[in-house]
Amino acid sequence: MSTLNGGSPPKNQARGSPGAASKPASTSRRTGFVPIIGRGTASPAGVSTRIHTICGIAGYSLSARSDVDRTLAAQSLLAGIAERGADAVGYAHRSPDDACAVVAKQRTPASRLLDTIAVPASATELLVHVRDYTKGHPSIAANNHPVRHGPVVGIHNGIILNDDELLEPLRCARCEPRMTVDSEAIFALAAHSGNDPRALEELTGSMAAAWLDARVAGTIFAARGVGRPLWIGKGKHELFFASTRAALEVVERYSRIRLRKRELGEGAFLELSAGRITREERFRPDHSYRDSVPLPAVRAPGEGVSCLERLAVLAAAA
Repeated sequence: MSTLNGGSPPKNQARGSPGAASKPASTSRRTGFVPIIGRGTASPAGVSTRIHTICGIAGYSLSARSDVDRTLAAQSLLAGIAERGADAVGYAHRSPDDACAVVAKQRTPASRLLDTIAVPASATELLVHVRDYTKGHPSIAANNHPVRHGPVVGIHNGIILNDDELLEPLRCARCEPRMTVDSEAIFALAAHSGNDPRALEELTGSMAAAWLDARVAGTIFAARGVGRPLWIGKGKHELFFASTRAALEVVERYSRIRLRKRELGEGAFLELSAGRITREERFRPDHSYRDSVPLPAVRAPGEGVSCLERLAVLAAAA
């Protein structure tokens, strides 16, 4: 397992960080931060892009007053989304005293990580991801989620088709050798726009995403574009989110809480802090994108079954 301390910037970030000068290019037609070269769907020569895939995302924002077991809640979320991908798995957590998120990820199915998840009792923010990869081979750790761009660490379900165009002008992009994951474009837009939801309108493709920004303490940002679901569940001192309602129901069962659940609409943007929605806005996603074939929500059914069975054992021993 690869574990990264979120406080260390990418090795060559000094060449161009969010807010600093990047490669000379025209300014964005909407945000004024990230240049737009054009909307295209072609992949670069030699880059394999698997369109017919789907991932799972989940996480939480907790008040310090919440008595939810942080690790068990993380395990519950992971078990709840495990069936949605088996190419890689990862999570990130942050506590009030952390300058940046602590990230752990590995190229295995969720069942190989479930027992070893460890989230400190002080943690108030969590991101969880299972990957059924599109662009960016999972043998390259930087392609797996959570993905970093400068101060932003995030998770994504979907596919971005114009990522290379959005990232090309930014010297701080693709900071690790052979990093090609399309999701980085989302977090670059967030980083360079100061988390302006209008910046997400530059994306072509499908998206449900969540991220942490080292410059914004105690906050998770979450957004739903087109083509991928995103659910939230509100407790007394907790706010959970996941790709499916079923994953939130797993949390309810093992954390012994009741959640008011709803699915976010396309174009929703949220800021979550201390278990509450502190900001809710709308943006205009690119509705021209359509998956060429219907995508199954279950990509790794055996993983889902085994993780839920193992979760029951872990919860009984907690």
